[in-house]
Amino acid sequence: MKLNSGVRISIVAAALVAATMACGSGDTSTPTAQPTLAGEQKLPSLGTVHIANGTTHSAYNSKPATSGPHYAGWAQWGVHDEVLPDEVLVHNLEHGGGGIHYNCPDSCPTVVTALDQFAIDYDKVIVSPYPGMEKRFALTAWTYIDSFDDYDAARIEAFIKKHMNSPEAPEPLVR
Repeated sequence: MKLNSGVRISIVAAALVAATMACGSGDTSTPTAQPTLAGEQKLPSLGTVHIANGTTHSAYNSKPATSGPHYAGWAQWGVHDEVLPDEVLVHNLEHGGGGIHYNCPDSCPTVVTALDQFAIDYDKVIVSPYPGMEKRFALTAWTYIDSFDDYDAARIEAFIKKHMNSPEAPEPLVR
């Protein structure tokens, strides 16, 4: 059976509509940022400038810092018993990692042991003390912070899962 050109065009058009509906709209726009977690704050980026060790710079917009001027070197992922400078921590965040920081003036070994487990379970996490924070705990990722007083393993894990290797970090695939 021979079809006239009008019928052939209609069949092709119907096939294209069906294919578009089956495969999606073909929208190739950039995906929007992931929804914010409860308690988490999204902060403006202060940039990715590398500075020489000891160089003074403008103030960060959070404590601990989540972006901004930082040293060329970064810290080894994992557990640190000493305070690390923001200028080092920010470089780790630039690489798509996360920070778990605690402020325990009277010591909190049980909680620190629980926090250390996150550095074992996830490969791009730093756990370190950070005295002087307003809250007992702070979670950091590139331009994100979540601060709170009561230990919450589920909250910490959700933050890490959301932000580790996030495309919002400038260099998420650098180890």
